[in-house]
Amino acid sequence: MKVMAFNGSPRKKNWNTVSLLDNALQGAMSAGAETELVQLYDLSFSGCISCFSCKRLSRKKDGICTVQDDLSAVLNRIKEADALIIGTPVYYGSESAATRAFLERLCYPYHKYAKNRQSLFPKRINTAMIYTMNAPEEMLEKMGYDKIFGITKRMLGMHFGACEVLLSTDTLQYSDYDKFEAEMFNKEEKYRRHAEVFPEDGKRAFELGVRMASGKIPKPDV
Repeated sequence: MKVMAFNGSPRKKNWNTVSLLDNALQGAMSAGAETELVQLYDLSFSGCISCFSCKRLSRKKDGICTVQDDLSAVLNRIKEADALIIGTPVYYGSESAATRAFLERLCYPYHKYAKNRQSLFPKRINTAMIYTMNAPEEMLEKMGYDKIFGITKRMLGMHFGACEVLLSTDTLQYSDYDKFEAEMFNKEEKYRRHAEVFPEDGKRAFELGVRMASGKIPKPDV
């Protein structure tokens, strides 16, 4: 069992997104899985360039993105994975730029333009999205986040397997709120929540990792 995780945050150590991914991978390892964490911001790559090479009738293989950059080897390793966990902060209402570019390159080559829309990925695997965000939970529907996250969930479910979503809301943006613009926030409440609530998000991430490594594939919710 191989579980691959992808950190779509430029903060690569000891911060919200990567902390939850680390917890998820610890959960997967506790269930006997081999794990790998890919730091997307360490790679030089683009999103889809609309070359349509993966849609040519003359193509020799299915599911291959012909763009050659730092992501190419990662996409090849994904074919051997049994579960994918993608973590991203929410920037202006959506995944980070690196995460979005990764999702385009990951999914589009497996999207067959056929009436049955059958995925070209060779097997069904567990997938998960972990979102961290400054927004409080009660604002998500008002801001349309539920619909945005739902699009990505359906996309991963369609191409790979049932996708689970974990939301970590009202997260700590700054380690020191006195050094940055923060008038609209209650910094003491932010510190309190990070100390009391975020560890619970870590526990949920650990349990998610255990489920990802279970090998049981529920029916995709798409």
